[in-house]
Amino acid sequence: MGNPTNEGDGMMKFLFSTLSLALALAAVPPRTHAAGTNQTEIIAVIGAAGEEEFETQFKEWADRLPVIAKKARAKLTTIGFEEPGEINDRELLKQALASAEQDKLNDLWIILIGHGTYDPRAAKFNLRGPDLSSAQLASWLVSITRPTAIINCTASSGAFLKPLSGANRVVITSTKNGMEQNFSRFGNFFTQNLASPEADLDQDEQTSLLEAFLKASKDTLGFYESAGKLATEHALIDDNGDGYGTRPDFFRGVRATKKARGGQSIDGLRAHQFHLIRSEFEAKLSPEVRAERDRLELAVERHRSRKPHMKEDLYYSELEKLMVTLAKLYASVEEVEKDKAVAKPESK
Repeated sequence: MGNPTNEGDGMMKFLFSTLSLALALAAVPPRTHAAGTNQTEIIAVIGAAGEEEFETQFKEWADRLPVIAKKARAKLTTIGFEEPGEINDRELLKQALASAEQDKLNDLWIILIGHGTYDPRAAKFNLRGPDLSSAQLASWLVSITRPTAIINCTASSGAFLKPLSGANRVVITSTKNGMEQNFSRFGNFFTQNLASPEADLDQDEQTSLLEAFLKASKDTLGFYESAGKLATEHALIDDNGDGYGTRPDFFRGVRATKKARGGQSIDGLRAHQFHLIRSEFEAKLSPEVRAERDRLELAVERHRSRKPHMKEDLYYSELEKLMVTLAKLYASVEEVEKDKAVAKPESK
């Protein structure tokens, strides 16, 4: 045989060497899993409705969230659900985000339901009392380092995307810019699909934030088509921190098929790691292990994107290191679960 210079031979070398190393995984000692609270946190805000028709719709969408939070065993903070008190809703949100700074590992989901406005000076989320600008929300998020998802289901929400974009953060908006100012229906379909098995595109027994975004976007477009209307909202997702959102039609399944601007990693990879209601296996992972797993998965994807610019042997050598490290992490989880099963007393 000649030198392994083609794709097939290179892959065979990679698979053989990885298999050889994987045989040793049974001897790998289990990792120590740090004890974490392992509790996702949701902050849900209903804005000012203005009219009774909108109030009814916003309440219907928001009322799905406590049900989802209970299934997810997530901590839920609601703002705008009850009658106004002495502290206005904007201040309540600021206080809730200040409390959220204390957690460094568990996911934080911020869901905004209501109306939005935009002019050249500012984009705003309309609240009872003082409105919330994109700049204000961005400033309150600066000190939050935990994995964070912000889903703005309002008109003109596209103007929130760039100010909120950042590392370890997913931003979803129901419009592509501030000029799409008509009433947005995306929030209805997003809350419907947030934990729906029907949105589980890759059939891994859990619905990711990316999958909920894609299914909600499809359903939103379907609403306009069935009504014979021109769509007045076009949702975007950004999770690579470049401030440029990706449209749902850029995805085939759960993977974006077009390159991001300026050589940035594509959107969707990080959002596909966010889950509210996790699968049986995913629920076994501590926040520390999940963070390391997520980091390795993203490293694998970034490495694969560099393949056209690398020598084949170097490409597979580096990929092997990442895959074996990932395999060891999963092996350590299985070892811990076996230990738990052995330690658990048999039921009579």
